[in-house]
Amino acid sequence: MKKIRKAVLPVAGLGTRFLPATKALPKEMLTVVDKPIIQYVVDEAREAGIEHFIFVTGRNKTAIEDHFDVAVELYDTLSRRGKTEILERLQALQPEPGQTSYTRQQVPLGLGHAVWCARELVGDEPFALLLPDMIMQSEPGCMKEMVELYERTGGNVLAVEECDPSQTHKYGIVGRGKNAHSGFEITAMVEKPKPEDAPSNFYINGRYILQPEIFSLLEDQETGAGGEIQITDAMLRLHAKQPFFAHIYRGRTFDCGSPEGFIKANIALALQQESLKPQVLGFLKDFLDEEGLA
Repeated sequence: MKKIRKAVLPVAGLGTRFLPATKALPKEMLTVVDKPIIQYVVDEAREAGIEHFIFVTGRNKTAIEDHFDVAVELYDTLSRRGKTEILERLQALQPEPGQTSYTRQQVPLGLGHAVWCARELVGDEPFALLLPDMIMQSEPGCMKEMVELYERTGGNVLAVEECDPSQTHKYGIVGRGKNAHSGFEITAMVEKPKPEDAPSNFYINGRYILQPEIFSLLEDQETGAGGEIQITDAMLRLHAKQPFFAHIYRGRTFDCGSPEGFIKANIALALQQESLKPQVLGFLKDFLDEEGLA
């Protein structure tokens, strides 16, 4: 069994739901409290033992590359001014030389196509796939627990959460088989089924561990929903050849690809910081009282 060393992060999306904020700034660089969204995702992957981060980018995404690079002038200024605490924090967040790679998705053909664009950088080994809009709040992190499950089962691993059974038409739903450590074996995958047709109420939440055979399937994958190459369609074909397992994630998930999820993430993660918690709680209480919403 090969170790999970590499992670693919598809960051080529336009972020149209956040316009005009994302006209010149990548949506992945929008700030949640004091870090950009993409930093939370990379931190989760690093905790899981990921050594190499592969960003599938597009036009207007150079800010992501700059964020993970050495800021010589900034570091020098912080050092001369004795700002050692923030300097050390920035340096700790920065990947080591050679740990980041960038490739462009030149045509917006969907998530499956974005993953396929990373094939040469991933090579012939299993890899993690993390959707960069999703911030997971838990200890340990979602990907760390997925890697632990993978080390017991091998195959492919998807993180899942439970939704209200009446809401299955909004998600990719998996069928539940026999239990396996922190989850279960997946018996089926259905994209947005009606509640009466859903094999369960467990939905795929944006974290994957996939075997490299997915690339050859994406190579000739026909377009699916929205005229795009869907990763779920390729996973269905791979499922006919290899086992898939689900890790049941018990933490909080914030979909920062939507304004409401982004706002929720800011509130929740601000409350996790002791220096901010009293002020944020006080503001929320006063605001709700003033608006008559308490």
